[in-house]
Amino acid sequence: MTTAAIPLPALRRRTTAVLLASQVLGGIGIGIGIAFATVVGARVGGDALGGLAATATVVGTAVVAVPLTPLMSARGRRPGLALAYLAGAAGAALTVVAAVVSNYPLLLIGLTAFGGSSTASFQARFAAADLTPPDRRARAISLLVWATTIGAVLGPSLAAPASRSVTAWGIPAAAGPFAWACAAFAAAAVIIAAGLRPDPLLTARTLAPETPTTGRSGSVWSGFRAVRATPLGRIALTAVAVVHTAMASVMSMTPLEMSHHGAGMNLIGLVVSAHVLGMYAFSPAMGWLADRVGRITAICLSVALLAVAALLAATAGTSHTQSMAALFVLGLGWSAGLVAGSALLTDSVPAAARAAAQGLSDLVMSSAAALGTAVAGVVVAQAGYAWLNAAVVLALLCFAALTLRGRTAHATNADRALG
Repeated sequence: MTTAAIPLPALRRRTTAVLLASQVLGGIGIGIGIAFATVVGARVGGDALGGLAATATVVGTAVVAVPLTPLMSARGRRPGLALAYLAGAAGAALTVVAAVVSNYPLLLIGLTAFGGSSTASFQARFAAADLTPPDRRARAISLLVWATTIGAVLGPSLAAPASRSVTAWGIPAAAGPFAWACAAFAAAAVIIAAGLRPDPLLTARTLAPETPTTGRSGSVWSGFRAVRATPLGRIALTAVAVVHTAMASVMSMTPLEMSHHGAGMNLIGLVVSAHVLGMYAFSPAMGWLADRVGRITAICLSVALLAVAALLAATAGTSHTQSMAALFVLGLGWSAGLVAGSALLTDSVPAAARAAAQGLSDLVMSSAAALGTAVAGVVVAQAGYAWLNAAVVLALLCFAALTLRGRTAHATNADRALG
């Protein structure tokens, strides 16, 4: 099917519909899998190694982004997203096998490949922006982020029937969610492969050809060169990394802190649900805001929300209501920063280098979050939860200062160029 055969507005709607369908399915698989990675890890390797299983999925998201970046740069979104979901499906299947044979190293390999599903989910937001005009780009990105809400809500609720469905086959109940995740990812891959035609990235290049100033290899390194060449690109890359790391660091330690203050699993689950609601449900509003008032302003709002959330969390103590409010605001801040930062990154680099820069963004974001959560555990163990939140606020303030300075310098250079 050629681009000329479909009017551009209709092509945008069709592309968005395909991406939304795959995002819902992928979100269900991610939701039911990640929520129980620690559970299946503890079953196979013991409680001491349960947390490492969850870390493997985060590492996998970063690892899969490396080969996916040049593939999508050369061949388009369709093969890249489909293969990432297939990697997630293969990882989920391997996780089930590892649980059956009780092999912990095999489990880690499976969960690492499982992380490819998150890579696909993250990259889908950029695919939604390929054919969208700049003044509506943040809203297109936010719509894909919002679609994750469906999977995030439905996924964990399907864990119980998923667990019951596999026990008759001799499969441990803890592996049931991963069997269902495998099916969900495979279905998402089929939808992408069959429906994402013509490819939005390749079509965007056809409609807006330009000289590739940063090389067409599409590697992560070429993405780095493209981002480094523009001040706004550097701000965007730093924004998504800082915002995602701040969110993940506070979020990962809050359930533990609440348990120390007497909260049970049901209450902790309710607080986490409020956090997820803040992350995804209001993303269209954040997209509208980023298009309306500008990307940098929305990023600054994100920093303010995250800082307020960290301060609320640090002072919550035994007030679980305050902890819930803190995590809800934390989710809102993450949503604003991810949407605005992703839109700014797309705006800032040439079309020929966008896929490479976007792949770099997800690699840096996932790697920073993995490191941040690991450091957060050490900080809490050595100094306490309040000090972790204080460190997050300090990092956010430093980033905000650098962002405002970078915007001022960019505006000054633009004025000089016009003069």
